[in-house]
Amino acid sequence: MRRAAAFVVAMLALAAPAAARARVSPNAAALQVALRATADYAGDVDGIRGPGTRGAVRRFQARHGLAADGVAGPATRRALGRRGRPRWGSRTITRGARGWDVAYLQFQLSRHGFPNGGIDGGFGDHAINALRRFQAFAGLAADGVAGPATRRALTTPPPQSPLRFYRPLTVAIGDRFGPRGATFHPGLDFPAAPGTRIGAAGRGCVSYVGYDPGGYGNLVIIRHRLGLVTMYAHLSAFGVRQGQCVTGHDFIGRVGSTGLSTGPHLHFEIRVRGAAVDPARALL
Repeated sequence: MRRAAAFVVAMLALAAPAAARARVSPNAAALQVALRATADYAGDVDGIRGPGTRGAVRRFQARHGLAADGVAGPATRRALGRRGRPRWGSRTITRGARGWDVAYLQFQLSRHGFPNGGIDGGFGDHAINALRRFQAFAGLAADGVAGPATRRALTTPPPQSPLRFYRPLTVAIGDRFGPRGATFHPGLDFPAAPGTRIGAAGRGCVSYVGYDPGGYGNLVIIRHRLGLVTMYAHLSAFGVRQGQCVTGHDFIGRVGSTGLSTGPHLHFEIRVRGAAVDPARALL
């Protein structure tokens, strides 16, 4: 029995996407940001040193008269100019900072559940607000300045949901949690026909029902125990009222395409004390 279980686990590991098994490096993400700015890289800022990233480095090196080995060493970093410096940890990052370490910070904030607009190596309002939220989450002074304490906090693993949830729709998942171009997708998308019934992911009480002007459109938020909330966005109709308590699978609304949506789907998020976590890891 144990051998059979071990075999199943091994097969599942082999079947997992290569990107999921690859080592994620914030420095690789900072390199990808720099290469996007030079138009040598057009892939996701995912922090994975895969063939696309190595090929982009080679193209950049060849154009700048460097050995095209695909390795972003000191000479390549110098050729990248301000985009290739300063290294992470060499300074305290404050408003207006730009460069390699800012892209590193933006990527780490996104991975820890605090997306901050485009990951572009510029420390502006979106990144500062995200940093403040992360600092509050980590129990730090929320001053919007990335110093040694913030750097240490970002070395911890990204948070995960301590609770398990039902799927809000029994359809295939579309866009997943994680990097999407130079941005970060903080939830799961469930493409479905307009009007499809949406069920609550678990027991909780509705804390928000209404239109969100920030892009979520018609939005329902359910508060659960242990500081968790689930969010259901782009709805065409509501099936609950604020303050109503629900259990798993209870009807809460219908699929739509409101807000910043390119087609009918449910955008579903799980947040732990404000940090967006990968819902796929928490679904039953």
